[in-house]
This record gives sequence, C-alpha cells and structure tokens, in this order.
Amino acid sequence: MNRKGFTTSILHSDRTGGIEHGSLHKPVHSSITFAQPTAADIAAVFQGRQAGLTYGRQVNPTTSALEKKLTLMEEGLATCCFATGMAAISTTMLALLRSGDHLVSSSFLFGNTNSVFNTFANYGIDTSFVDATAVANVEAALRPNTRAVFVETIANPCTQISDLAGIGKLCAERGLLFIVDNTMTSPWNFRPKSVGAGLVINSLSKYIGGHGNALGGSVTETGVFDWQAFPNILDIYKTGPAHNWGMLQIRKKGLRDLGATLSPDAASQIAFGAETLALRQERSASNALELAHWFEAHPAVAQVFHPGLESHPQYARAQRLFRHAGSLMSIELRPEVDCFRFLDALELVVIASNLGDNRTLAIPVAHTIYYEMGPARHAEMGITDGTVRFSIGIEDIDDLLADFGQALAQAQTPKAP
Repeated sequence: MNRKGFTTSILHSDRTGGIEHGSLHKPVHSSITFAQPTAADIAAVFQGRQAGLTYGRQVNPTTSALEKKLTLMEEGLATCCFATGMAAISTTMLALLRSGDHLVSSSFLFGNTNSVFNTFANYGIDTSFVDATAVANVEAALRPNTRAVFVETIANPCTQISDLAGIGKLCAERGLLFIVDNTMTSPWNFRPKSVGAGLVINSLSKYIGGHGNALGGSVTETGVFDWQAFPNILDIYKTGPAHNWGMLQIRKKGLRDLGATLSPDAASQIAFGAETLALRQERSASNALELAHWFEAHPAVAQVFHPGLESHPQYARAQRLFRHAGSLMSIELRPEVDCFRFLDALELVVIASNLGDNRTLAIPVAHTIYYEMGPARHAEMGITDGTVRFSIGIEDIDDLLADFGQALAQAQTPKAP
C-alpha cells in the first residue's frame, strides 16, 4: 500500500490492523487481565518470546491502537502511552537516568517540568538549565556524566524556540540522547526526528486530543539514537535489535514499575481527537497569526510573543522548521493595564489552564502556573505580572477579535470612583 497523507493515515490506522466486528474505531477494552491458552504461552508472553497481552498496567488493545497512531504521526518505531504528559516525562527520565547522571535542559520550560527536574536533584540526578536558543549554551553546560539533553519545541509561555537542529547535531556528535517535547507544535506541525531527536514526548491532553476531555502522554522512539552507546540500559533489556532497548526499558522500568497507566477510555477519546488534528491546527494557527498582528498594533499591549511575527527573535528558525507558527501566544500588557481586569472582561474567551483546546483559553501566568518559580525565574523566562498566555482555538476570528477588543477597552477605562 502506498504511503498515505497525515490525516488519511491516522483515520484508517485502526482498520489496517483489523478491528473486531468490522468497527471503524478500535473498541474500548476495559479488561485488565488477559488469559493465555497454556502455562507455556503465558511464560513466553511475559518473557517477550511470544506476542500477547500480559496485564492492563502495561498493555491494552485500545491503548495499543492509539500508540500505533502516534508512531505513525511521529514517523517513529514505537510509542508508549502514559496517564499524563508529566507522567511520560518523569517516567522516561527515571527509567533511563541514574544517580550521578547529568541532564541539560532548556531554561524555557513548562513549570511542572521545571519542578520535576529540580526534584530529581534529591535523587542524585543533576540538571543544568540553559538558554537553548543558542546551541553554544548547551555545549558549554555538557559534562562527562551528561546523558541527555531535553528541550521543548516552542516554549510556554513566551514562545522561545530552541536551536533544535544545532542541538540535534551536537548530541549526535557527542553520543547524547536528545529528547524533544513536541507538545507545543504537535507531530503535524513538526517532527523532531528530522533534527535528530531520539525520543519525542507529547502531552496528548493538548493538541492531539484537542477537546479538553482526556489526560494522556506519550514517548515515541524515533530510531535515530544508538542505544548501544547508552550506559544505563540494563543487560536484561539488551535483547533483539538495539533500537528497541530504550523503549523496552521505559515500558518495564517506567510504565510497569511506576504504574502511570493511560486508561482505555482516555485512549479512545484521544484517538478520536487525533483524527482531526491537522484540520483543527490549520484553523487555530490561522486565528493565532491574525490575532498576533492585531495585538502587536494595539496600544494597550507592550509586547506580543508569537513565532509568526517577524519581530520574534526566532522568526526565521520557525519559518524553516515548522509547518506554521502554532496557536500558542502570549502578550505583555502595558503597566497601566490591569491583567485581571482585562481577563475578567472577556466574554467568549475562557479563563482556564490548558492548551490545545478547540476553545480559546487565557491565563495570567505569573500568578498561576508559574507562581512557584518566583520572581527571579520569572525574569529569566521573560514573564512579568502583565504576561497573559493564550491558547487560540477554532472560533470564528471576527468573534475573537471582538471579544479581545472590548475586554482591552474595558481594562483601559478608568475605574469609577
């Protein structure tokens, strides 16, 4: 069968493997235990010598179908799903890193990821946070015990873009595992495999699911990294082709042992959402770009953070790497404009903490999702008390412009005495 396009492949991926009773979607399998015909069969399945299902904490047919879709999306070799995006990140790191190891990470990082990397220090895994928009900063932070480099594609909330190609080349030269969180772009907009990422993380709760109705996360093996050069693979998992070793250890020492299992109901919801990923992102990205230009011209706005603007420091990089500039954006209001007053005046836009929803969402970042970081880290990341983050949805653009316009007008009107 000839290779199909992105959306066609996702729509029909379940059918290519055969579905019970001719269904168009993989059914939700709620069973957590799976019988084998004989004792020899169950032993062979558990030892990896025979295909089969073991236990619901590790494997489920509904989740496996979603994993197949995600592998297709990222043009990878295999995918492992988790209960949340944070579970995917923390479990992958704990499965692959040991006490005494060193990790280099972008300093422009999701707040909870920053938090868990700091927590790893309690267990002997040290992290250096650097400005990854320049590969030289990453290289300067490397140590003899560095095992991996971790970056996001488009940083949340101020949209800095790491030197993805430069870091990928550096990691290849040094034999380091390059891990890329693709959540803010999604596999439709960008494939980290193209810049040498060995593992790709996605929060499935965001653009891939798209409807704000299911939590989930995933890690995809791209086949780029040589696991034979990675010192932390346990001997028991060095079976079969070397490109399987990392994912096998993530499944066993991560998913199996830590138990952050994606439920089959959530897997089904995410799989439905994934079918329209490209269509939704085309609309939301178009809306975001028009709004970014509109905000840039508005007198109440001091700065707009969106990679589609020529004023963005990494505009040329975004144009070169991504299909579009994405639907994440932030603005910094002028000091005289109260961000709470602006947000409270919104009628259509939802004040909520999520990204990649069909609906446009807004949140004051310094006061909420980045509150624990404190003023010093806020300054490093370019966050002020007037920074408001938006996840732009698929609404009609005229309705969004009208709502933002009236809210900014109210926020600039002097309060009644």
